[in-house]
Amino acid sequence: MKIISLIVAEDDQDDQLLIKEAFEECDFDTKDIIFVQDGEELIQTLGSTENESSIILLDLNMPKKDGREALMEIRANEKTKHIPVIILSTSDQKEDIKFTYKHGANTYFSKPSTFDELVALCATVKKYWMEKASL
Repeated sequence: MKIISLIVAEDDQDDQLLIKEAFEECDFDTKDIIFVQDGEELIQTLGSTENESSIILLDLNMPKKDGREALMEIRANEKTKHIPVIILSTSDQKEDIKFTYKHGANTYFSKPSTFDELVALCATVKKYWMEKASL
């Protein structure tokens, strides 16, 4: 398996823990997960990270700089515009989905309602983005 760092932009501590546990269930080495609390911290982390093989798991509704603003900033920057961005949001609103795809999101998932569904989603992300896709 390729070594990929996963940057998770999620302000909810409980969701962070669930995401970490779900990836552990999928045999993903969670030492390769970097958690950030908001879009500002995400942009700062991207600016200080030299890892070319990163994937961003991005929540839309966060304080300071939300996921929409962060996505637009990531795509506008030559150094970060190539990084795959996977939206993971409670929103299932068509406007949010259209907005994120229009601004360069690679995939959009609504947050699942059960842990088993989250594990299945993380397994899908791992299988496609971390094992199959060329980054």
